[in-house]
Amino acid sequence: MTRVKRGVTAHKRHKRLFKQTKGYSGLRRHSVKKAREALLKAWTYAYRDRRTRKRDFRRLWIQRINAGARQHGLSYSQFMYGLKNKGVELDRKILAEMAYSQPEAFAKLCEDAKKGLEQPPAPKKPATEKAAAGATTNKV
Repeated sequence: MTRVKRGVTAHKRHKRLFKQTKGYSGLRRHSVKKAREALLKAWTYAYRDRRTRKRDFRRLWIQRINAGARQHGLSYSQFMYGLKNKGVELDRKILAEMAYSQPEAFAKLCEDAKKGLEQPPAPKKPATEKAAAGATTNKV
């Protein structure tokens, strides 16, 4: 049986590793062991922060909506409740963008929300068939 030299495979793997650590400094870029550790840590942070980013943006949107609603004499919760009663189904991202860049349109929404506070809640949407079927099954 012939001898298998693994230099080519190892070199290819190291080259791929160094390509991924482009922009790092010092040993984190030039040492295989340190580069691998840095990359694993970077992937961990990236995974975590993809979830954190969703939370951070939601908080930002709520702050912007709250600021816009308070300019028209409503709190955030009153504004959202009033819109829900009126049947307006805009998500927080769109509402925040409107509060920031289209104050006239947002003012109209605030008027709708004030009217919505005076009327009874809108009827709930019927549950989808899947959700209704899943709710009735008893798990043992």
